[in-house]
Amino acid sequence: MHDQYVIKDGRRLRCGYTTGSCATAAAKAAAYMLLTGKPVESIEIDTPAGIRLQLAVEKPVIAEEYASCCVVKDAGDDPDVTDKMEIFARVTRREDGVVNITGGEGIGTITRKGFWGDAGQAAINPVPRQMIAKEVTTVSDCGFDVTIYAPAGIEIAKRTFNQYIGIEGGISIIGTSGIVEPMSEEALKKTIYLEIDAALEDGAEELVLFPGNYGENVVNSLDIRGAKIKVSNFIGDALMYINEKDVKAITLVGHIGKLCKLSIGAFNTHSRSCDVRIEAFVYYLALREAPKELIEKVNGCLTSEEAVKNILEWGCNEIFEDMVRGCVDRIRRYIKNYETDIRVIMYSMDYGVLGGTHD
Repeated sequence: MHDQYVIKDGRRLRCGYTTGSCATAAAKAAAYMLLTGKPVESIEIDTPAGIRLQLAVEKPVIAEEYASCCVVKDAGDDPDVTDKMEIFARVTRREDGVVNITGGEGIGTITRKGFWGDAGQAAINPVPRQMIAKEVTTVSDCGFDVTIYAPAGIEIAKRTFNQYIGIEGGISIIGTSGIVEPMSEEALKKTIYLEIDAALEDGAEELVLFPGNYGENVVNSLDIRGAKIKVSNFIGDALMYINEKDVKAITLVGHIGKLCKLSIGAFNTHSRSCDVRIEAFVYYLALREAPKELIEKVNGCLTSEEAVKNILEWGCNEIFEDMVRGCVDRIRRYIKNYETDIRVIMYSMDYGVLGGTHD
């Protein structure tokens, strides 16, 4: 392919192509080899993004009844666990014009009906299925049975979110554009939405949100009721998505360095988007009419943990409960929902739980 690039944080990053594009290219190449009896070194496919790819074909096999080959996934500069995976297609001929697509070794199985498809189906999402059917039909309209497989898929899947979104036993063949955009925030948010959907389909009525792994440890240690969802820095996006669902209660558990930002209205807590930690402490100290010396001392802090230390030493612990209430108030105003039970727990790495609305 001709390399495509995007600019992220001032850096020029190379795009890659999805497992869906790999499966499509492998299927088209195998169909061509089956009908012509000739191996191919590369194959061209169209993508929904409007970019035409020419992808290298590896490990071609031409037998009497079938042909197979693989395309190696290239994620570009995206930190994708499926990068460099071999995605295979095995193709046999039909005579009824039907293109039947199934998953083989290393391709996960859907365990619950939802975004990916019906329970029991191979985890090959709708867009790649459409791409495969379209491209093999350009080779011939006779019809084909296409099996997509990935020998390394079972092991690689253990490093993905699949187990949390109802896919077991392998990787997913995914991609709505055919192109991997490095460090895509939209892809991360979609994963969060899928986790939410999976939890609700399992019957969860209460959700527990946390930004990262340490937050999950805190949730486990406090034995908080509800389905656990890791939301990274996308607290606002997750809340807005959940607000469209039938959820009785939401508990948000987070480090004070994240939730202090939320307490003054920042719903994307990544430091690249905003860094108002110290300003949040100063704001709540001022509302409590804390001593000017303390406010100035906190204003000079570099980290939220340092600010917490100073506040505790001065005995102004009540501002942490003020921040918790501020978080709840901001959330309600943000999602315009006064019915769902909103709970917030704020913790420090050094001092443990600082405040919360949870019993």
